[in-house]
Order: sequence, then structure tokens, then C-alpha cells
Amino acid sequence: MDKLPPKLIDLVARTRRVIEQDMAPLAGQVDRDCMWPEHSMRALADEGLLGLQVPEEFGGHGQGLLSLTVLTELVGQVCPSSALCFGMHCVGTAVIAAKATKFQQDEYLRPIARGEHITTLALAESGTGSHFYLPETSFAASDSGYVLNGTKQFITNGGHADSYVVSTAASDDHAAPGDFSCLIVDHDTSGMQWLEPWQGFGMRGNSSRGLRLADAHVPQTNLLGEEGDQVWYVFEVVAPYFLMAMAGTYLGIAQSAVDITSEHLRTRQHSHSGESLADVDALQTKFADMWIAVEKTRSLIHEAASRGDLGSPDALPFILACKADAGETAVQLANEAMTICGGQAYRENSRVAQMLRDARASHVMAPTTDLLRTWTGRALLGRPML
Repeated sequence: MDKLPPKLIDLVARTRRVIEQDMAPLAGQVDRDCMWPEHSMRALADEGLLGLQVPEEFGGHGQGLLSLTVLTELVGQVCPSSALCFGMHCVGTAVIAAKATKFQQDEYLRPIARGEHITTLALAESGTGSHFYLPETSFAASDSGYVLNGTKQFITNGGHADSYVVSTAASDDHAAPGDFSCLIVDHDTSGMQWLEPWQGFGMRGNSSRGLRLADAHVPQTNLLGEEGDQVWYVFEVVAPYFLMAMAGTYLGIAQSAVDITSEHLRTRQHSHSGESLADVDALQTKFADMWIAVEKTRSLIHEAASRGDLGSPDALPFILACKADAGETAVQLANEAMTICGGQAYRENSRVAQMLRDARASHVMAPTTDLLRTWTGRALLGRPML
């Protein structure tokens, strides 16, 4: 952390304070009760951290990918659901900020920077699965703006955010694949119906819900960019910020697996011999492998974020690889922690069991690990992404 920019070091200190005072005491309840972490989001707002991706000219911190990954890792070490909720808010903010009009700056970005507004993405749909860039939700022009119809799935912060960045099919029937539009849908828009509450295997507190839009009227001022130009957003904004936020979250889980294993090895002794587990050669080797794995993943993530923030032309394959690699590392290390920590870890709803459940979400959350590897290969080989 000592190599981070001064601004980010300050943000890290503020995030640690929120984690210690507000998140950690309720992290177990978030998982146990499928509780949306309102306390976490409120504390982040009070600390001025919701405006992480809001440009400084609108009252935010004007931060990029590196800050996002560092902070979501910190939160993910203690409460992965809170990291997911915060991360998706930051991604939604970045999408709004990318081509924000004067109205959107005043109506959304400034309130976000003041800690008064939570936003999130609403891209996924059941019919297109991990191909989130092929929405089937439709929108049609009306006298006052647009009318939306369709059903979104797996919306993090669902039912709790103040606005939702919703993707829709391009209005042009002859549009190319990947040409879609995004609009900001306010939480009190008529025609919104939330589906059943989230009851997940892992990431149980992120309120990942479905949303049915039935003749939902959205004003023209809430269109992001131009109609059908969101293929630009996919690889310039949505993918980088989403993938790095998720990579940071899963890196946090991986680090927590290393930490809990370290504590177990240092404190556990065999009663018959008095030997500490930390002195067992085989366990020393296993723990070294865990440490190497998490540090390799962290290096990839920080390198990708730095290249993305600098606008490096070769940043894309690094960014695409991050979520896939972080997810695999998190699952691997949570699994290894359960093996090393033994029966204490294998009990129902242990901390390690939660790590494994939360880590497993990485492979099924779109874009999936397999799709990301395909995209990475295409980017490296100079082939079209879509």
C-alpha cells in the first residue's frame, strides 16, 4: 500500500475506518440473513466514498480503476456482499459519468458525490445469459421520452438503489450486434415491478433481484450518450469498471482465505505433541503456495488497472483476464483454507464456508470465466471481440 498515490492512501485509510467501525460488526449477519448492507452503503456515503468515480469538478474524487480495485479488495476481505454493492454503484457511476449531459451531472453525479444517491447496473437478462451486451428489453419513443418493456435479472442493490442504468435493444431493427442503448431509470418510475427477493448460495447480501419493466416511462434527458452507441460503453467503460470492481472483490476473498489460514497455522497446536501446525513442513509449503497465488493475482490486477488508467492501448487483455483469474484464485484458496483449517472450517456457515460460497459466484456472474478467456484470446490475437 505504501506505493500507492497519496490521494489513494487517504481513501484507503478512510475505507479501513468504515470497515472496522461499521462493516465488520455486521458482516456475519449480512450473510446469515441475506441482509442488504444498508449500514455499509450509509457509512461509505458518510465518509464521502460514494463519489469515487465522480469527476472532481462535480464534487467527487475523480478516481479510476486502480482505486476501485484497491478499495473493493479491502471491503471484500471483510464483507464481500458490501464490496459487490459498493462496486456496482461505482460501475454505474462511471457509466453515467462517461458522457454525462449537464442535466445528468446535476441530477445524478453531484448527488452521488454528496453521498445522497446510490446507482447500479441493470444489464443482465435470462434469455441472453452471459451475453449481457445483447439485451432484449425494448424501448420506444414517446412524446416525453421513452417507454421501456422487458425483464432484467440479477440487479445488485435491486430495490434499494436510487437509480438503475438499464440497457435496452437498439431501436433500429437493422442495428449490429452489440448496438444497444442505456438509460437511467429512477427508482420511483411507474411500471417497475421487483421480482422475488434474493436467496443466493453466496453473495447473499447483495439483493440481486429481477426487475420487470412494463410500459415504464423514462424522460429523454435520461438517455446516456446517443441511441445505439453503447457498444462503445461495453469495452471502454462497462467492462473495465465492472471487471476491475469484481476482480478487487474476489481478490479480497482470496486474501481473507490466506489470512484465516495463517491465523490457524500460527495458533493451532497438537495436544499430544505440543507441535505448532506452523512448524509442519507440508503445511508451510501449502501456505507458501497460497501466498504466491494471491500475490500473482494482485500483481495482474494492479498492472491491468494501471494500464487502464493510463489509457494504454494494450490494457484490454489485462483487464479481461482479471475477473477470471481473481475468481479462480479465490475459489482455489478458499478451498485450500477449508482443507488446512479442517473441521473448524467445514462446519455449517463457518467463515471459510462463506468464503467458498462467495468465491464461487465469480464463475457464474456474467461475463463468465469462459467468456472472459475467449475475449482475452481474441484481444491478444487481434480478432473482433463480438
